[in-house]
Order: sequence, then structure tokens, then C-alpha cells
Amino acid sequence: MLAEIITIGDEILIGQIVDTNSAYISKELNKIGVQVHQITSIQDDKEHILKALSEAKTRVDLVLVTGGLGPTKDDVTKQTFCDFFDDTLVENPEVLEHINMLFSKYFNKKPLTANLQQALVPSKAVILKNLHGTAPGMWMEQNDVVFVSMPGVPYEMKYLLQDEVFPRIIEKFSTPFIYHKTLLTYGLGESSIADRIEDWEDNLPKHIKLAYLPSLGRVRLRLSSKGTDEGLLKKEVDTRMDVLHGLLEDIAVGYEDETSIDRRIGILLVKKGHSLSLAESCTGGAIAEKITANAGASAYFKGGIIPYETAKKVSILGVDEKLIQDHTVVSAPVAEAMATHSQKLFGTEYAVATTGIAGPTKGDGKDEVGTVYIAIASPGSVISERYSFGKARERVIEKTTNKALEMLLKEILKN
Repeated sequence: MLAEIITIGDEILIGQIVDTNSAYISKELNKIGVQVHQITSIQDDKEHILKALSEAKTRVDLVLVTGGLGPTKDDVTKQTFCDFFDDTLVENPEVLEHINMLFSKYFNKKPLTANLQQALVPSKAVILKNLHGTAPGMWMEQNDVVFVSMPGVPYEMKYLLQDEVFPRIIEKFSTPFIYHKTLLTYGLGESSIADRIEDWEDNLPKHIKLAYLPSLGRVRLRLSSKGTDEGLLKKEVDTRMDVLHGLLEDIAVGYEDETSIDRRIGILLVKKGHSLSLAESCTGGAIAEKITANAGASAYFKGGIIPYETAKKVSILGVDEKLIQDHTVVSAPVAEAMATHSQKLFGTEYAVATTGIAGPTKGDGKDEVGTVYIAIASPGSVISERYSFGKARERVIEKTTNKALEMLLKEILKN
């Protein structure tokens, strides 16, 4: 079964917002055996929407539309749906009552005429109740193709998708079971991994596909298959993945949706009864953001500082000023001093420090833009590594963050 996602809104096309809806919908559809054939982003324009709907129905069985359901004049999706289905708008009493209730309960005022007009819906549509907003979802069918319109507000869309749309899709369509399992690896490039697992990959059966998903400093390896026997499919993919994990044990972190490198670090620290602190200069708190994104991080993460200015590395962190003068602020000795002082300051077993030149200018450093030193202080030792991460500032910060987590994990596993 094939689906197409259509997102409506000029704000997406001009880059004002990022289209996170399509990524979420695609991932969730896959879980119920629906394959996304195409994703299309279009203007909030009647003719553009009509053209997109007409083309989509020739390709897929299910069309999911988000956006264009607001109360303002630039939102034209409902009227365009009426044109497409040769229908008219009618007032839905339940939606009207819901709108009045929301304004009374949460805003303590009466809705404007524009708000009340959101109760106007195509007469042929099955109305999908939106408990979290004023714009209802709509389910319509034409020549065995299902069209679903949902609000573009992410939390409203997610609710409708899970509680209203998916139950109807499962009831109407017979879908195969699709199973993915993804191994997370750090520290080795895509081509090097492919070389190591060549024989294993060549012996995969045709119905199991391997995909390489590289990003900065890491590669995800995804096995995918689909069929009607869920138990058999999972067993076969899991068995193949176990072999792959064994082949890449030295760089494997865990499985996506089960763990991540920052989550695994936390699990290991808790298990050992150890704690972590950070001294981030060039990463500006990016490592702390990764660590604290995990629930329960307070059990092992004691804190961090961002001594971005060179003087603050001395006055707050306690790095010897002469050390900086002798070696420059971007150097192995300074990175190691930052890590050990963070370790002492917070009373932790482990500390990570970063100092470098993220660009576009060199600042207080003398090396080229992209030069970074990462230091890891562990119980009884401290190590550091020098890296050159290019000249794009965002990439330097992201690469440094990923490499710092990789180095930290290796040090924790040693002890």
C-alpha cells in the first residue's frame, strides 16, 4: 500500500519553518505497513492544491494533507477540497460546540466569526475530532483513494493521526508488516564499514535490504524487510542483525529507538556509580544538550561550564594562565587542564573538555579554523586528541560533539 504526504504552506517553501510533520507521519505510517511513495510541499494556493491532489490520486492509495486549515483568508484547503470533490461547505454542530467550549474554557471570551467558520466542513467528509484545536480533520474518498486533511500544527496533527486516522486506515486497508532494525555506529566511515561487512552483506537474502545512513562522525545501518508473518520476519532480521553487531562490536553503540550514544553513556555511568561534568568552549553547551536530553540525567550529570572567553578559563575554571600563554588556548595541555579542573570543580569521575576554533574567524587561537582539541578526564588519567573538522561552523560544532561522546564512551568502557 502506497501513501503520499502533501504539506501546504508558504512558510515551509521559504524556509521559515522546518517540515517536521512529514518525517513524523512517514515514520508512523511505516509502523502500520504503509509505504510513503512521495512527499510534496506546495503553496497555500487553490490551483496548486488541486493539481497536487489530482496527481497524487494516480500514484497512491492514501493521501495525507497537512496545513491550510486555519481561520484566516490565506487558508484555502477546505474550500479547495470542496472543489475537488464537487462538494459544498456545511456547518457541523459538533465542531461548532467544540470551538465555543475551547474559547470559553481557555480564553474566557467568545470566538470571532473567523473562528466559528472553522465549523464549516465539506458535507461529504467524515469529520475527525480535533480535541486539541479548533480545526477538525477530514476524511474523504474518491475512486478507492482516501484523502485525509489535518491541521499543520504538529501536536494537533499527531493526535489526529494516532487517535482518528490510523484506526480507520487499519480497518479499511490490508497492509503488510514492515520491520526495520537500525544499528548505531560511531568512529568509522561508511566505506570502511562496507569493506568490513562485504561478505555478510553479499549473503543477505533478497527480501532483506541494508541501507547505510551516514552523518557527521557516525553511520546508521538499517535492515528492512516486509511480509505477512510478523514473528518470522522479526526473527530473521534480528538474527542477521546479531551477526552484524558482532562484526562491528568495536564501533557499535546500540540499536536506534532502544539507545543512543549519550543514553548508553548515562546507563554505564549509573551502573558504575560514576558521574560526569563538562567544560565546553567551542561547543558552547552542545554536549550538555545531548546529555540532558535524556530523562534521569541528573543521576550522573553534575553540571558544566562554558568558559567561552579565554579569561574565564582562568578566572572561573582555574586553568593556569601561563599554560595558555605557553601553548595557546587551543592546545592539548589547555584542553586537558580544562577537563581535570572541571573534574575537580564538580567532584566527578569523568569530565569532557573542548577547545577549538569553530570559525569563521580564528579568535584567540593560532591554528586554522576547524582545529579542535577534546580532552577526557577519567579516574586516574586524562587523554586528549587533536582534530581538524573543516571550516563550516555548524559542522565543526556537531563533529566535535559527536567525537567527544565517542571518546567518552571508549574511556568509560576501559574502566
